[in-house]
Formats: sequence, structure tokens, C-alpha cells
Amino acid sequence: MQQYKTEQIRNIALAGHGSSGKTTLAEAMLYIAGATDRFGKISDGNTVCDFDPEEIKRKSSVSSAVAPYEWKEHKVNIIDTPGAFDFEAGVIEGIAACDSVVIELSGKSGVTVGAQRAWDIATAQKKSKIFFISKLDRESANYQKVLNELVELYGNCVCPVVIPHGKEGHIECWVDIARLKAYTYDANTGKETEVPMPQDEFFDRAYELLCEAVAESCEEYLEKYLAGEKFTQEEIIHGLRLGTCNGHVTPVLCGSALFLTAVERLLYAINDYAPSPLDNAVKATDKNGDKVEVKCLESDPTMLQVFKTVADPFVGKLSYFKVLSGKVDSDMTLVNAKTGQQEKIGKLVLIKGKKQIDVKSVTAGDIGAVAKLATTVTGDCLCAASRVVKCDDLPFPHPTLMQAVVPKNKGDEGKISQSIQRLREEDPTIEFSVNPETRQQVLSGLGEQHLDVVVSKLKSKFGLEVVLEKARVPYRETIRKKVKVQGKYKKQSGGHGQYGDVWIEFEPCEGDDMIFEEKVFGGAVPKNFFPAVEKGLRDSMAKGFLAGYPMVGVKATLVDGSYHPVDSSEMSFKLAANVAFKNAMVDASPVLLEPIVKLTANVPDANTGDIMGDLNKRRGRVLGMNPAGKGMSSVEAEVPMSEIGDFTTVLRSMTQGRGSFEIAFERYEQLPSMLEEKVIADNKANMEE
Repeated sequence: MQQYKTEQIRNIALAGHGSSGKTTLAEAMLYIAGATDRFGKISDGNTVCDFDPEEIKRKSSVSSAVAPYEWKEHKVNIIDTPGAFDFEAGVIEGIAACDSVVIELSGKSGVTVGAQRAWDIATAQKKSKIFFISKLDRESANYQKVLNELVELYGNCVCPVVIPHGKEGHIECWVDIARLKAYTYDANTGKETEVPMPQDEFFDRAYELLCEAVAESCEEYLEKYLAGEKFTQEEIIHGLRLGTCNGHVTPVLCGSALFLTAVERLLYAINDYAPSPLDNAVKATDKNGDKVEVKCLESDPTMLQVFKTVADPFVGKLSYFKVLSGKVDSDMTLVNAKTGQQEKIGKLVLIKGKKQIDVKSVTAGDIGAVAKLATTVTGDCLCAASRVVKCDDLPFPHPTLMQAVVPKNKGDEGKISQSIQRLREEDPTIEFSVNPETRQQVLSGLGEQHLDVVVSKLKSKFGLEVVLEKARVPYRETIRKKVKVQGKYKKQSGGHGQYGDVWIEFEPCEGDDMIFEEKVFGGAVPKNFFPAVEKGLRDSMAKGFLAGYPMVGVKATLVDGSYHPVDSSEMSFKLAANVAFKNAMVDASPVLLEPIVKLTANVPDANTGDIMGDLNKRRGRVLGMNPAGKGMSSVEAEVPMSEIGDFTTVLRSMTQGRGSFEIAFERYEQLPSMLEEKVIADNKANMEE
């Protein structure tokens, strides 16, 4: 593949709802442009972008994939992103690396949640957008209905560029109203023809929307439009490009990816309307904390950002990057702007699905990959030493579903942590921890499908077979009454005996720890034994009285006692403190405490009642509700951690995927007495197991 100038490069992310046809559209674009010699199909498992064994098995994308093509003196890097919400990391990284986003819609399903989510992510990252309405070959497809939905949602920025002519499911031709040309397709070959006459009311409305969008692109065109003058074809194309680049215009094209009809109009539109890397300056922060703009110029110092990482247990780590400025050469040494460490650039490759094409350099604006970077992870920037700046971290979502990982084979516990850490290099939305209290290895992700893919990859990549179980909740214990008890330990064994005697007051207090004080008068207990008493109490409270959970919120005051000048020792007073603790728990009304989390859910206004009702069933307390804009509300609540296990699945079901939430630990509260017996029984069973 030849080297292209920055202004000839386009980086396009394909985004949208699951099963809207993004991978098929990518396959059609590659085939029409001559980048592949066959049109792969998802059902056959031979597409360029869905090459991972998990994707072939599931027949859907689970991660982003890069595939370039050359078309009319331009190079276009397609980044195919997943549609399922569980794999949002692929959408975030794909859109971060692109300059514009093609949001695909189904002519049958219309504006789906996934399409709206893609719009929101692209808008937040200030990327240009293009709509492509596919599957118009279906009987129930309706272009006009989908266009009306887009206009209703996004207003005058929606600009039809290609429209179908004909009845539903029987398209006679496809009209490019920007050029006033029509196209018919036979055996996958397009033929230019005249726009059919007479033109109907829908054509007039679409052309008017086009002119309104062009008028919004700049002041000059707005004045001409208001004066009632008509735009020339050159002005329309120029206005569409200006408007698409500045975000004021979103072109709408259409076709059928499966039958390769009108897809080449999208290829022309990407060349003509989509911004090149030169059109977008990247905002960054220098070493002094000042904001700077990085322009995508080959003459500037080198800067790249890693947007995706692939971890292979045999090949090693492969880092996908976009060159934000300058030029990347093999054997170049760059500085990691986040860590300050140097990275040596090794062999450079261009990525085409699973294929790697060796190159000597990657120019400004282009996308490439490099193997075996030592410390660089997804989101990091590598820079020339003469200008070290860094971009903001990629806005990956936080995991919301936690489950315990249990190996099928004994002895694999240690391998799990290391293997999941390798997978975390690929997917930053995975979290992993070992809970020291429950002794469980806890895996967190964005949903059930997400965790299921992690389990499958553990087996296929690292040979580890694991199952997922419900993560146990780390309860606590405390007391509710103040008591004063004696703890006496006396033992004679022929030689020196053991003697320790303490009187301790136990009372509830605020805090997550034990408070120890001593108020002994007259030397009843020598000072050198105070640390032993405290140590004995802390050891006892590490394993509580009711169910063996750690105790918190207890104040213990040593008030009296006695000792033997020969038989007393640190060990004897430590054991005496143990006895005092056990005696106190009988009368101090010990109770279980459960962790409470603060939950913030963003949900459609129409679903707030259902969500609040569900939270109440989970013993939650709704604290308030605030408008979040665009028909959404933010619901805040406090919910027991034990009750939110399946909330991710329930929320998506209730809101058709529009809802999202985050949780953060808040505090511990007393567990209702009617639930104590079950928790105690479950924990004792787990300890025995």
C-alpha cells in the first residue's frame, strides 16, 4: 500500500446498534474498493473485521477492528466497532481514533438505542457524523420514516444526500441529490442515469433539507440562501464538507450493504465530505499543565496515541496507534507522556483485520501498530523528546457487574490473576481483585456477555477453565450495648504457669476500626502488658462472634485487672483479652452490618417510576431525582450491595438499553434481623467449604 499525504487520509468509525449491519457494510466497502477479492459473510465466518474466534462463534463483533482501503486517490481506515452494550470499550477506542463516525441504521428498525448512543459518544468527542440507512432491500424497510425520526431527534443538521426512488423493497434507483444524479445497480455494478421525472413531494422536501444544511455551513451561503438564490453543485458539495467538518451538518446516505447497492456513494461521500486529520486539531496538556493544540502536520514533532491493545500469549502485546503529528519510523525512541519513560519503536505494521503489513514508517494522520511496547497501555501518548504532551484519558465506562472466578482445576488460582491482567491490557473495562475477607477472586465487567467472553478467552488464550459464581458480600459485625466483663487466663503446667487477668469495657463507637484505651490505676496491670491486651483484642475482632466477619465500631477500654510477678507474660494477657472478648459478645448484642452503595442511574424520564419501584424492592432508599437533559433523569439512591447483583441486566431490560449507572461504596448499616440467620448460615457453609 502506497504512502498517502495527510489530506488524503480519512479515518472512519462504523458505529450503531447491534445487528444493524456494520461489519457487513465494512465488508461491502472493502470489496467495492478492491481491498478484498471476495465479499465475506458473517454467517460464513470469513469477514475481514470479525476474525476473532469469539466473534466467529457468536456471529457478532466483540472488539474494534481496523481495515484500510484505497479509493480515488484517498486512503480510508475503517474502524468497525461492536454494537452490543457489553463491549462499549471497542466503541470508545474506535471513535477516539477516527475523525468522523458513520452511524449505521436499519431501514426496518429505525433510530435505535445503539445509534443514539453512538451519536452521543461521537458528539462528546467532537467527531463529525454521517448516517447510513441500510437494509432498504427488505419489504418492511422505510427510508422516509427513518429520515423523519432523525430530523425529529437532531433537527436541521440532518441532511439527506442519497435517497431511494421506488416502492418499499423495490428500489428503482438511488438519487444523489447533491449531484442531481441517479444510479441503478445490476450484478453489483452501478450505472449513472438521469434523475427520474416527475420529481415527487418527498424529493422536494429532501432537497430543501439539503439546502438548509448547506446554508448553515457558513455565513456566505446563509446570506445567499436567505436572498432566495440557488446553490451551484460546487457550492453544495463545498458546503456539505464545511458543515460536516464543523459538526453543523450530518449527511444521510442509504443503500443495501448485503447486495452492494449504493455503497459506492458512501465511498465518494467519505472522500468528499468527511474531514481529514488536518481538519481536526487535538487538545493536549503539556508538562506545565497548560492546554495546547496539536495539529496533524508531518513537519511537527512526532506524537502518537495508542487507542487499542491486543495481548497475545505467544506473540506478545500489539499496540494500535494513530499518528497525531509528525511521522513514526522504526527504531525511533519516543517518550511516554504519562510515565516519562522512553519507548523504543520496533517493527511497524499496518493492520487489515487479522493481517499485518510491514512498513518502514507511518505518516501523520494514519493508523498503524507496533509490537512489544514495554510500559505503554491504551490511551497513552508517545512523543518526541522535544515536545512531550498528553491527551486526556479515553472515557471508558466503569464495570457494573461483579462475579467470582472459580478455577475448575486445582492449582490454577495463581494463573488466573496473571491471565486476567493480560486481558485487561486489551479491555480497560475489566477489573479484577482478590477479596481478602471472602477469599474470592472477583471479576467485574459491563454485563453477562462481557464476562462470558472473558471466560472464553481465558480458556482459548491461556488454557484456563473457570466458572463464574455469585460474589460474596463482605459483611461486618459490631455491638449495640455497653458491657464490662472480666477475662481471666490461668494455667499451671509444672514449671512457670500462665496468668493474665483483665477487666475491659466494650461499647459501640463510630468508625471502621477498634479504638483501644487504658484507664488502669495503681499498676493493677503493668504498662508493658498493654500492647499484648490490644493485640489480643484485635486478633479476636478480625473474626467476629456471629458469623466470623471482621468487627468494627467497637471501643475497648482496659479498666482493671491483676497479674502474677512470675507467671504473667505477654501471651497470658493476650489470651486473657481473647477470653474477655468472648464473654462480652454474649451480652453486648452483636449485630451484622451490610455494605451500602451510592447508586446513580441515568434513565429515560418515562422509566423513572419503574426504576424507583425496582430499587424499593431491593431495599433501596431513593434520595432524589434530577433532570439530566435530552429526556433523561438522574436517579440517586442508596442500596445494599447484596441487592444489586443483577441490576445491570434489569436496568437494560427496563430501558431498552438507554439506562446506565455507577456505584460507589458509601458506608455500613445494620442488616435487618430477619436476614441475619441466612447470612450467618451461608458464611459458615462457605468457611466449611
